Amino acid sequence: MNNLPVTRLGLVVVSRDCFPRDLSRKRRVRVAEACRRLHIPLKEVETIVENELDVVKALNEIEQKRINCLVIYLGNFGPEGPTTMMAQRFRGPVMVVAAAEDSGADLIQGRGDAYCGLLSTSYNLGLRRLRPYIPEYPVGDPEDVAAMMGEFLPVARIVLGVQNLKIFSFGPRPYDFLTCHAPLQPLYDLGVEVMENSELDLLDIVRAEKDNPEVARIAAEIAAELGPGNTYPDLITRLAQYECALEKFMDNHLGACRFGAFANKCWPAFEKFFGHVPCYLNARLAARGIP
Repeated sequence: MNNLPVTRLGLVVVSRDCFPRDLSRKRRVRVAEACRRLHIPLKEVETIVENELDVVKALNEIEQKRINCLVIYLGNFGPEGPTTMMAQRFRGPVMVVAAAEDSGADLIQGRGDAYCGLLSTSYNLGLRRLRPYIPEYPVGDPEDVAAMMGEFLPVARIVLGVQNLKIFSFGPRPYDFLTCHAPLQPLYDLGVEVMENSELDLLDIVRAEKDNPEVARIAAEIAAELGPGNTYPDLITRLAQYECALEKFMDNHLGACRFGAFANKCWPAFEKFFGHVPCYLNARLAARGIP
C-alpha cells in the first residue's frame, strides 16, 4: 500500500481591483517559469482572485485540477479579505508569498505594493485564526518565490500526512514510562484520528493469521533480507505472522483516513506471549513508510 503523501502543488495569484490585473498574471507566469527551471512541478490556477466570487471560481478550478497544496501569491497589494478567505476555504496546506517590485523604472503600471499587501493579509489571517506557512522572508522576485515553493513542498507533505493520519495503538500506556502518556487532545486538534486497542486484541489478530499463505511469502522475504544474519531461523514464521497481521489490520481499519501509523506496547509481557520482540519488524514497516 502507499502510505506516503503525494503533493500536487498549485499556484494562484490575487490582485486588488485598483491595481493592474495583468501585472499579477504576468508575475504568476514568471514564477511558474522559474519553478520549471528548478524542476518543481506545479499547476497554475488561471482564475485571478479579486473578489469573493473569484474565490469560489478558483476553488472549483483547484478541485478540477486535483491540487492538494496551494501557494497564494500576491502579484500586487491584493484584496486581504478574498485572499484570506481563499486560505480558509482551501482544505490543504497553504503558503502565502508576495512579489517584489520588478524595477524602479516603471512605478505606475508596474508597481504592485505586494509587500504592503502581505502585511494587511497577515493581520487578516490572524483575525481568522489561520496559520498558513509564511517563509521567513516571504517577498521576492520569481526565482526567490520559486525557491520558497520548493522549500514549502516538504512542509506541505507533512501537513497532508497529519491531516489524513490514523494512529493504531495496541496496549495500555505503561505506568512507569510517562513519555508514552501523550494526551490525545493535541492529536485531535491536528486532525489525527486515534484507534486504541488492547494487547489481547493484538494477540487475537496475530493468531488469526496462522494459516494465511501470505505468512510464508513474508517469511521467505525476511530470510532473504537477513541472509547470514538469520541467526534465529525458528523465529522467522512468528515474525512474518506478526507483520502480516499488522498490515492486514491497517488495511481493514483505515476507514476515512489515507495514512496509518502504529504505537504498540511491546514490554514487559510481549515477548512471553508472542515469542519474539518486534523491533526488527517495526524497522521493516518503517522502511515502507509505516512508522
